[in-house]
Amino acid sequence: MAISGSSSSDTVRVAPGESTNYGSALAMVTTLFFMWGFLTSLNDILIPHLKSIFDLNYARVMLVQFAFFSTYALLGIPSGKVVEWIGYKRTMVLGLLTMGVGSLLFIPAAKVPSYPLFLGALIVLAAGITALQVAANPYVSILGPPATASSRLNLTQAFNSLGTVVGPIFGAFVILRTAGAVLDVKKLSPEALRAYRIHEASTVNIPYLGIALALILLGLAIAWFKFPRIETTKDFRPSELSKPQHDSMWCHPHVVFGALAIFVYVGAEVAIGSFLINYFARPEIGGLAQAMGGGSVHAASAALLRLLAKVLGTWVPLYWGGLMLGRFIGSGILQKAKPGKMLALVAVCAGTLVIVSMLTDSSVAVWSILLVGLFNSIQFPTIFTLGIAEMGPLTGEASGLLITAIVGGAIIPELQGLLADRIGIHHAFILPILCYIYIAWYGLRGSRIREPRAA
Repeated sequence: MAISGSSSSDTVRVAPGESTNYGSALAMVTTLFFMWGFLTSLNDILIPHLKSIFDLNYARVMLVQFAFFSTYALLGIPSGKVVEWIGYKRTMVLGLLTMGVGSLLFIPAAKVPSYPLFLGALIVLAAGITALQVAANPYVSILGPPATASSRLNLTQAFNSLGTVVGPIFGAFVILRTAGAVLDVKKLSPEALRAYRIHEASTVNIPYLGIALALILLGLAIAWFKFPRIETTKDFRPSELSKPQHDSMWCHPHVVFGALAIFVYVGAEVAIGSFLINYFARPEIGGLAQAMGGGSVHAASAALLRLLAKVLGTWVPLYWGGLMLGRFIGSGILQKAKPGKMLALVAVCAGTLVIVSMLTDSSVAVWSILLVGLFNSIQFPTIFTLGIAEMGPLTGEASGLLITAIVGGAIIPELQGLLADRIGIHHAFILPILCYIYIAWYGLRGSRIREPRAA
């Protein structure tokens, strides 16, 4: 198939003699979406685990998310260049193998054990996920009729959300379940402290070794799979036919506005998800803090574990599960509905639910914030397909810019944390509301394709 550089640049044509094997190709690429959702959500398990092992404060342990999401900013646009050089398929394989290497690096990090090495392993893992996202998201968009691109990407992103639901459950079972009791490390001798850290850190060895092997096998499967071939190239690169001289993605407002929409969307999604436990712990919201009770330190630790089990086992999965359900539903709706208008509608609904949660308390505040996940569902894939629309040979670069904007997941939660310290966690949700207002504007106005501005 090919992507021409004209105004109908997203038209896909199968090369002569090739079958339109879109279904099996889409199914194969969908496994990639599941894997990076699964691995990204494991950070939520690593954060409390590493915090206890290395006795970190909240600022230091949140370097896990900062290092992970900052990698998108560093490598998003370079990954777009890689797509132009070696093509979609080979970039997917490269991304999977890099993720496999990153997973293997958890083993030496645990053997030392070293928190900086853990962060380094996460950066390598995130580098692979970045390359994977830059290649897989636009490839799904062009793998079929352009009118249903948003529908296809929402379907594959639904499996990404399935990964985010399964990941924490897997991590809690194979990592946290095998961890020992939480100790006061300040009272341990240097030898006992080192032994404790080695024992606790070793719980990641087998899970991440298994993940690495799965990623490498999946990379080999992608390499051997016969995807529908691009007509003008043999390596799945965007076509260079009719590429205007001096054209640049920066000359296309819908791409630049789309990158900002991705930035604020991912920031709002991660901020809400990251603050759920603390939000529900407020006496006037979920009252979960009362489950802590009093008593000894060990009793409080046991109560905290029960509290986390309740939140992770019931309420938090509802937020991410709603995101998954909404993407399956949205995939069907977007077969008929206009993506821009649907994006504006769900953004308004999400923002309204956050306002309701801010202005209420108790169960109303809890359920309104959880329902935001349902309306977050189609926002990322819809913004993405609108942002790369009709970019032709610049699709890879535009995709790289949009993936770079995922760095919003590192910045906006930090800004919300600063707000929470000053005006309280309840009122700090004003920041996601502002994000949803911008996303609604992008769906109605900012995503319109205009004549490119002069470079």
